[in-house]
Amino acid sequence: QVRLVESGGGLVQAGGSLRLSCAGSGISVITNTVGWYRQAPGNQRDLVARIISNGVTNYADSVKGRFTISRDDAKNTAYLQMDILKPEDSAVYYCKVDRNIGWVWGQGTQVTVSS
Repeated sequence: QVRLVESGGGLVQAGGSLRLSCAGSGISVITNTVGWYRQAPGNQRDLVARIISNGVTNYADSVKGRFTISRDDAKNTAYLQMDILKPEDSAVYYCKVDRNIGWVWGQGTQVTVSS
């Protein structure tokens, strides 16, 4: 069964940190492009960060310098380290893996940043 399982969300005060995990089962998060997206109520789902199979990373302007995307080959897991969190970072965060035969989404994890 192909699936992605996210974890690591929660409630944190502004200025704090969280690390989200995206574990792949039946799908590689190492050889495919992995993206972290977020969606706040009433908003569209937007790309936050992406790591390509060759390791190149891209970030939304709103998170540059605060968020870091990475992968652990041995664990087949992608991470999103989020530092200096702001209330506007509150959203459901999803990971997505792009394959040649289509993409796979995780179930999402809630991040809430209090002011």
